[in-house]
Amino acid sequence: MEAHEIVQQARDSGVNLVMFAYCDNSGIIRGKATHVSGLERRLASGIGVTTAMQVMGDMDQLQPIDGMGPVGEFRMMPDLDTFTLLPYAPKRALILVDMITMDQKPWAACPRNFLKRMLAQAESMAITFQAAFEPEWYLARQDGDSFVPMDESLDNSTLGAAIAREIVDDVVDALEAQGLAIEQYHTEVGHGQQELSITHADALRAADNHIIYRETVRNVAWQRGWLASFAPKPFPDQAGNGNHTHISAWDAASERNLFYDPNDSMQLSELAYHFISGIMEHLPGLTLLTGPSMNSYRRISPGSWSTAYICYGPDNREAALRVPSRFWGSEMASTNLEYRPADSSSNPYIALAGIIAAGLDGIRRSLTPADGLRIAEDPARLTPDELAARGIRRLPSTLLEAIHALEADTVLTDAMGPLLADSYLTIRKADWELFSQHDVDFEIRHHFYKY
Repeated sequence: MEAHEIVQQARDSGVNLVMFAYCDNSGIIRGKATHVSGLERRLASGIGVTTAMQVMGDMDQLQPIDGMGPVGEFRMMPDLDTFTLLPYAPKRALILVDMITMDQKPWAACPRNFLKRMLAQAESMAITFQAAFEPEWYLARQDGDSFVPMDESLDNSTLGAAIAREIVDDVVDALEAQGLAIEQYHTEVGHGQQELSITHADALRAADNHIIYRETVRNVAWQRGWLASFAPKPFPDQAGNGNHTHISAWDAASERNLFYDPNDSMQLSELAYHFISGIMEHLPGLTLLTGPSMNSYRRISPGSWSTAYICYGPDNREAALRVPSRFWGSEMASTNLEYRPADSSSNPYIALAGIIAAGLDGIRRSLTPADGLRIAEDPARLTPDELAARGIRRLPSTLLEAIHALEADTVLTDAMGPLLADSYLTIRKADWELFSQHDVDFEIRHHFYKY
């Protein structure tokens, strides 16, 4: 879409404010809105934001990073292809942005640019990626200092689906009006927990879609008097909210799925095994990119279907990487890998870029996963000696462990670049220090609202 078409569409639709939005280093969606009268100018020159916004922690605690303080700003430059009218807010529209320096270059601390750089590296290897996020979320109401789920129904319960019907129907309508295609819906294990999946897209668009999805769900729920939370573990006694990430590699020229080999026992290609091996090697540090909050590590635990071990396997939902069953009649097209440790407190651009960076490292080095890492049972049922014999390691069990793992992973930090890696790690350390001083109720309350 061209700029003049966006301006005309906004005016014709009665829009008065257009939100220029981005996702920060803490996975929080932020932005500034321009009035439609200045939209044409802002589409060309962007909106200025202090660089300090990229060093805000979960509680907006500002961190000291050179070049990211009270002096200086970046420009939110809109990607015109992401413009969308907001069906749940008829006088509003949304457009997603890249962070650009004042000399009109991509800012090194821009998460969306991190993903673009990883995709460019893949393209230089004749690889493109398709991806889809599969987020879970709770519907609840606040009661004093606590939250009460919408219902007490069971997993895949049709009663639970009926109770949430009005909200979910409104969400479906709103997503489809914004061009997002729906795949499946069901209630999840937790009380009041929902899962509504959307169709895969090219990797950058998939990350953009996740931002639009989160905004839509939270706004629609709020309008109907409910809170929707994507927090990783909003209820200590209920299932966590994952954001399972599906990814596949393609040859753009031939439209061939590069992860598919019909002659392999799991129908996976050699390139897919290289990619898997890269993920296995970098999972400790990668966990911080896909689960960056204090609350993330209440979700990642053995025997909870959220994965806690570095392994992979066919349809194994306790493995960090699941190889999903294929759709009959479209085996090649449906071949993908499901990364399970991720949650929606992560920035989708950073999370997906990290997964790709780890996988590409495995491809470049022609790595092959050790036989013991392939598992067709719950690794939590193995003894410590059995896990050690197979080479299966535990994922980081705390935010601090994940911080140390990423600090030690130079492949991932080099891929991020010094400024993004430094700012990201500094914020995570600040969050650890802050939430370590408070009890779980404080942590859950603040994560519930932010995500």
